[in-house]
Amino acid sequence: MPARLRHFAINADDVPRARAFYEKVFGWTFTPWGPPGFYQTRTAGEGVMGALQGRRAIEAQKMPDVELSFGVDDLDATIAAIEANGGALVMPPYLIEGVGRLIFFKDSEGNIAGAMQYEGETEMFA
Repeated sequence: MPARLRHFAINADDVPRARAFYEKVFGWTFTPWGPPGFYQTRTAGEGVMGALQGRRAIEAQKMPDVELSFGVDDLDATIAAIEANGGALVMPPYLIEGVGRLIFFKDSEGNIAGAMQYEGETEMFA
């Protein structure tokens, strides 16, 4: 099955300011989830979950303004395909309990994205 865009994250230097912006401009709602300063939105489009979070670095790589994550059926096969086709891992597999295994990678052009093998499909993603 082809990978699907499943998640995006907007990285912000000022999370409260960014939250107010997206709520007022696009009518999105945000719910605190996970670490402090991390919010989720399920109002950005059917089948897509979004996040708003403080800007950070992963493995010394400053993350871009907007991150994309793809849902994959087999994370290990995806890692092998990334490496066989000119990409590289930026962050090795990380288990998010109750959600799935996540990696971040650089594509052949140096762009950073995530890939996650979800533990189970929710109704939202079915």
